[in-house]
Amino acid sequence: MPLLELDNVHSYYGHIQALRGISLTVDEGEVVTLIGSNGAGKTTTLRSIHGVLPPREGRILFSGEEIQGLPAHGMISKGISQSPEGRKIFHRMTVRENLEMGAYHRNDRAGVHEDIDRVFELFPRLQERFKQEAGTMSGGEQQMLAIGRALMSRPKLLLLDEPSMGLAPVLVERIFQTIEEINKQGTTILLVEQNANVALEIATRGYVLETGTIVNEAPASELREDPKVREAYLGEI
Repeated sequence: MPLLELDNVHSYYGHIQALRGISLTVDEGEVVTLIGSNGAGKTTTLRSIHGVLPPREGRILFSGEEIQGLPAHGMISKGISQSPEGRKIFHRMTVRENLEMGAYHRNDRAGVHEDIDRVFELFPRLQERFKQEAGTMSGGEQQMLAIGRALMSRPKLLLLDEPSMGLAPVLVERIFQTIEEINKQGTTILLVEQNANVALEIATRGYVLETGTIVNEAPASELREDPKVREAYLGEI
């Protein structure tokens, strides 16, 4: 049984249809990536899963349980957490306060401290900045914080939306090395990433979206060799 399954999901912004019958699966332990051009429906898919934009049709199942229609805050207790596009950190809070907000629903103080230490091991830069206001940090540090905050709920499934956006290449490499480590530590990941090259390097499988529809699905290694994918998303002709 897949950890996550979308079955014929249709989502709308008002009267505008953004997803047109999306069906996909994510198995426990995988890194699955969604690739496609701007406006293809990648972020909308994550928003639909996380309850921010509930689908009008179709089913979303997590560990076999239907979750479509649950509010976003209810997804945390189910085991789904998201690092959103644009990071959405609390700028006037310190690094530590941001991380604690990621664990707002938890009562196990000792466990929360353990997870803060885990985040600091994954992102040593955050430990150096733990008393600093988040809004004064660099873009790369803020992205580390957004991912770290999402991990504080101990998710079974981590949704990552454009983690490399606006970052220098050296920071992109560092972020994706850490994403690989998070996966190795046992967290399943669904990744939306404009940089298809780096996404397909760490992914198990990938889905290609065009105008709200899945047009291709294959192991990441096969997608990297697909001529259409190489031309459209990998910058090759």
